[in-house]
Amino acid sequence: MAEVSRRRALGGLRPSGALVGVVPFFAYVTVFLLIPALVVVIGAFVSGGRPTLGNIRALGQPAVTSALWHSVVLSAVTAVVGAVLGAVLAYAVSTASPRGVLKRFLTSLCGVLAQFGGVTLAFAFLATFGATGFLTRALATVGVQSGGGLWLYEWDKGLMLVYLYFQVPLMLIVFLPAVEGLRPQWREATETLGGSTALYWRRVGGPILLPSFIGALLLLFTNAFSAYATAAALVSQGSPLLPLQIGGTFTSEVILGRENVGKAMALAMVVVVALVMTAYAVLDRRASRWLVR
Repeated sequence: MAEVSRRRALGGLRPSGALVGVVPFFAYVTVFLLIPALVVVIGAFVSGGRPTLGNIRALGQPAVTSALWHSVVLSAVTAVVGAVLGAVLAYAVSTASPRGVLKRFLTSLCGVLAQFGGVTLAFAFLATFGATGFLTRALATVGVQSGGGLWLYEWDKGLMLVYLYFQVPLMLIVFLPAVEGLRPQWREATETLGGSTALYWRRVGGPILLPSFIGALLLLFTNAFSAYATAAALVSQGSPLLPLQIGGTFTSEVILGRENVGKAMALAMVVVVALVMTAYAVLDRRASRWLVR
């Protein structure tokens, strides 16, 4: 009777030692996600050991609002361009043979390039397009001047190109399952009823893929919005992006009593990312209703 009562209390489930396997995961999440998040949230409303809203008010400073605007523009532009290029590439890859070498090679390559970022990616672009990069010198030998590669250090030119380097492969990885989820029967039914290819994409394929496309677009926005190492390696003056502004609060001298302004800026980024990822989760749930096989 005691065993039956215990099972009823647990909803009919027996205690299992399998839960022990997730303890390292929860410990990792607690140490590297929950605790830092709490430090940011609490620190954003504390100054000198006392509660204050001064850190939040500091977000209205011109330098902070300009950095936030630049980060949003950079993330939005690279997300839109990367989503369009990645979607076209994903559709091209989906038409290849599932067991073909080309498809496996492209998906593996994109998996590597999507994770190729940080200082390594910045160095690769500097070695290629920098003032002494091999492509810059090669163009100079034929009389083509590229401005000494100075455009590479500007947030609205160089950083956009560098970010697209990992945005496009990431879009392919995220969007390819949705494209492959389109059933051939839907297109055959459209053709049987006299519909054209354009009609199929406008009335069937497009509406089905739209939630997945927008969800992937939001994921790319978040990926670019939170990037730090690549921008820090390329842009060393002015801190035009919000992540660089936050990094500056830990590496440079700050005004006494304003040390937690960086935590307030980090809280602003957390709020933006949380809103975007919530929208992504809603769209992903809606898209899965159509793409379940």
